Amino acid sequence: MTAEIVAGLAGIVADRTTISTVGKTGLGLSYRGYSIEDLTREADFEEVAYLLLYGELPTRSELDAFRGRIISLRGLPERLRNILEQVPAEAHPMDVLRTGCSALGAMEPEASPSDQLKAVERLLATLPGMLLYWHHFHASGKRIDTMSDEPRLACHFLNLLHGRAPDREPCNAVNVSFIIYAEHEFNASTFSARVTTSTRSDYHSAVTAAIGTLKGPLHGGANEEAMKLIERFETPDQAEQEILRMLERKERIMGFGHRVYKDKPDPRSDIIKEWSRRLAEATGHKLLYQVSERIEEVVVREKGLFPNVDFYSASLYHMCGIPTNMFTPLFVFARAAGWSAHIIEQRATGRLIRPTAEYIGLEPRAFVPLEKR
Repeated sequence: MTAEIVAGLAGIVADRTTISTVGKTGLGLSYRGYSIEDLTREADFEEVAYLLLYGELPTRSELDAFRGRIISLRGLPERLRNILEQVPAEAHPMDVLRTGCSALGAMEPEASPSDQLKAVERLLATLPGMLLYWHHFHASGKRIDTMSDEPRLACHFLNLLHGRAPDREPCNAVNVSFIIYAEHEFNASTFSARVTTSTRSDYHSAVTAAIGTLKGPLHGGANEEAMKLIERFETPDQAEQEILRMLERKERIMGFGHRVYKDKPDPRSDIIKEWSRRLAEATGHKLLYQVSERIEEVVVREKGLFPNVDFYSASLYHMCGIPTNMFTPLFVFARAAGWSAHIIEQRATGRLIRPTAEYIGLEPRAFVPLEKR
């Protein structure tokens, strides 16, 4: 009997995990049992990263030690800086991170799987520096120092990007975005990392595979595409008219719909929407928020599609002065914690991931010698 074929593996349970649950009745979106609502309201990203990697929320001393290690590991090797200078200025920042992660893995490979957390912490510490060293070198010729004493990754990134200590509200907003982007069960990039890990490949290869997967506009690149759409409009009314025309032409509206949240809102969207509203009030970008909100109203009304996490994160990042082509790399900074937790779990409990396919090609046929073709 032919096995059931499910395109895109939608709804297929590929394995078990203790890391997060997405939409399970009574649990909602939670990381190791803690709701995303509580985490974004009460925690910093570093606490959430520790939770994902080590299984429990840290004590004060554990958090201080974790932050201290991350801060001390932010410097980039000279050879890596040299490589980043060779990456073309016109390259996409996701290509920079993919290259940087792979190069770091060659320069500082895992000593052994038992030392995997050292590699994890080193990568979490260096990802923002990789991107912004490349950015500033090509934008101004400046070779920046990627070290800073900012205890929060969100503040560290904004500090390196703008060359000054960030304001409190943007720092808090980016911190919340990192928490909601940190983990989301067996999404495409996480599954890529687990597939690579299942072959007993190294940590950096698994993360490099995940970065390449996240780059796609149907996954992490959606927030960049959403921003390109939002900034086209000068008024909410103009946005409504054009969105209606786009829907008539059956064009895809980026930032709406989700494979998991088909008939209900993405729980992360409401959180990031509120922070986008707060930033609009604080930074004077009220029109940008109003345009975003009108687009949401039209798409929900006309198509019954809800915004996903990427839609309002686009305007939030723009209000923080972050270039659009860096939106997906911020996703990497956060999701690297989730990827790493899954790599650790796959190494401990998983087996080689090797699905089968149903062949629908030609029937067996005789080989034709070259001179008779």
